Amino acid sequence: MTHSSSLSGRTVLVTGASKGIGLACAHAFADAGARVGIVSRSRDHLDAALTTFGASVARPIAIAADLRDPAQAARAVDEAYRELGDLDVLVNSAGAAKRYAPAELDAQAWRDAFDAKFFSTIYVTDIVVKRMAARERGAIVNIIGAGGKIAGTAHLAGGAANSALMLATVGLAAAYGPQGVRVNGINPGVTLTGRVQEGLAVESRMTGIAPEKLLDAAQARIPLRRAGTPEEVAAVALFLASDAASYVTGAIVPMDGGAAAVI
Repeated sequence: MTHSSSLSGRTVLVTGASKGIGLACAHAFADAGARVGIVSRSRDHLDAALTTFGASVARPIAIAADLRDPAQAARAVDEAYRELGDLDVLVNSAGAAKRYAPAELDAQAWRDAFDAKFFSTIYVTDIVVKRMAARERGAIVNIIGAGGKIAGTAHLAGGAANSALMLATVGLAAAYGPQGVRVNGINPGVTLTGRVQEGLAVESRMTGIAPEKLLDAAQARIPLRRAGTPEEVAAVALFLASDAASYVTGAIVPMDGGAAAVI
C-alpha cells in the first residue's frame, strides 16, 4: 500500500501551517491526495501559503485563528469539520515558544511558552480526539521538538512545554487507542526554518558568536552533518498518519540526525 493510496480522499487539518514544517506537512498531505485544511493566526500568512499550492492538487481551505485562545480553537475545529467533513487526521504544528537567555525569563515568559506550544495543541486536540473516538478511527501527529528531552539553556520554557506535550501525546495514545485513535509525535532537532534562526540569534547574544558560526558548529555535532528540512519532517508525519503506520501509536520519533544518542 502506498502512502498516496492510503490517504487519497482523507480529510486532514494542519495547524501552524502557513510556513515551515506545518506548510511542508500541508503540501505532503495534499500531494498524497488528502483534502487539507490549514490554520494560522495570520490571514496574510495563510493567503501567502495558499499561493504555494499549484494546480495539480486541490487548494486547502484556510482558517485564521489564534489557537492559544480556547474559543478560537473551538471555532477553528468547527469550521474545519463544516468545510471538510469528519477529520481523519490532525497534524499539530502550531506554536513556537520564544527563546530566551535564562536571565531574561520571567513568569510571563514561562506562561507564554506553554500558551504558544502546549495549549495551542491541546485546545485543538481535546476536541478532535473525542470526535475521532466517537467514529472509532483517526490519527493525530504532534510536531513537538527535541528541546523537550534535552534542556537547552536558551530554550528552557519552550522545552518544558515540549516535554509536557510529549507526555500528553503518549497518554492520549493510551487513553484513546481502544477507540481506534492513534496519537504520535515527532521531535525535530535543528531544522531549517525561521524558528532556528530565532534560536541562533538568542544564542548569539548569549555567546557573542555569529549565528552562522553557531549553525556550522551545530551541524558539525550532528552525525549526519547537516540540519533537517521541513519536507523531511513532513514525510514522517505522512507515514505516521497513513495506514502504513496502522500499528504505531504512542511513539515519539526523534528527527535530529542522530544528535542525541539516547534510548
